[in-house]
Order: sequence, then C-alpha cells, then structure tokens
Amino acid sequence: MKRPRLLVFASGGSDPANGGSGFENLVRASRDRELEADIVGVVSNHPNGGVRRRAGRLEIPFHYFTSPWSPQRHQEIARQSEADFFALSGWLKHVVGLDPATSFSSRTVFNIHPGPLPDFGGNGMYGHRVHARVMAGFRRGEIRDTAVSMHFVTPGYDRGPVFHRHRIPIMKDDTPESLGRRVNEWEHRLQPQVTNWVVNGLIEWDGVNPDSLRMPDLIHRGC
Repeated sequence: MKRPRLLVFASGGSDPANGGSGFENLVRASRDRELEADIVGVVSNHPNGGVRRRAGRLEIPFHYFTSPWSPQRHQEIARQSEADFFALSGWLKHVVGLDPATSFSSRTVFNIHPGPLPDFGGNGMYGHRVHARVMAGFRRGEIRDTAVSMHFVTPGYDRGPVFHRHRIPIMKDDTPESLGRRVNEWEHRLQPQVTNWVVNGLIEWDGVNPDSLRMPDLIHRGC
C-alpha cells in the first residue's frame, strides 16, 4: 500500500548547529515505521542553517523558501512536492494560500505548538516566548500546566481546531528554560505518533467547521 507523502516546514536557525531536531525526529520515525509516511522534503527560510545541515545528512530534499512568503509561492512549493500532507514543525512564518481546491488546505496542513492553545498562541508566540508567558501565568496562579498542542492550520495564527493536547505539569522551581526542555522532549515523543494518525486518516476535519473534527475515542482520551 502506498504511504502518504509528507512535506515538513521547519525554520530552524541561521546557524548550522541550530534547529531542525523535530524534522529529524519525523524522518527517523518514518524510517523506523512508527510514522507510516514518506518524508518527501523539508522547507526552511534559512538557506544554510541547521535544517539544511540535517537534510543533507539525512538525504532529504531541501527547499529554501525566501520572502515573499506569498499565497502563490506556498501553493507552488506544495504542488512541486506532490505531498499529501504538510507538517509545520517549528515553522515561524505565517502560512497563507490555503485553498480547499488543492492539496495545500486547512484539511492537510497541521502544526505542533509548545504551549496551551488558544491562550498561549498567536503571532510572535513561539519557543522561549511561549514558555516565558506560561511561567508568568503560573507565578500569578492562573495555570498549573503547560501543554504540547497539535492543530490544523487556518488563516488565523494558532486558531485552527486542536486535535491533540498533552498536558505537562509545571514545577515550582521551573524556569522558562527548564520548562522548554521538558516540553521539547514531549514534542519529540508525541509528534511522530500523532502525525501518523493525521496522515492515515484517523484524525480529520472538513477544513471549515471545527465541529466536523473526527478522531477515535482512544485518541481523544489521550489528549
């Protein structure tokens, strides 16, 4: 049976030693059959950063996506990849050009976020910024947990339906840095398995109505 084709979007950093661990984790899961999908390429907005270095070592096609990040260019990259699904894994640019008439749509593009959504998402909320704001909420007594969240992508930043949420307790002596390390560990544990559910049809929606979100009870209980 033909496996789904998956294109990964991962910004990483401009330093070749920085970024791309989530992308590499997905590639290794694909090769170990934990993720029943073929990684057909990776996209980064840094021409020679950590994502490109990992892509070369893993022999995965690399696509440099520079500005302007227009709807037409999103669609062009998606079409050229011939991918069925698109995983945002540390992609820091606003995704535009989602079109239900193409393979690149709100039904097929999904993201992993290192905090609880929707309260700790939105424009500019990524990485350390998320963990710092979570810790500030914890210190004010507003929250007790953070989360790894996965959601389908819609035009609004981090506003698409969340289909997986793994709660992570915050410790009294946590800092944004220590919390970030723990969240990243859970991201690496969870992302391949949940991605597998999406690309193989166990989690899906119509791309318009959040109430159409479908996932088996077993998955729902694990959130």
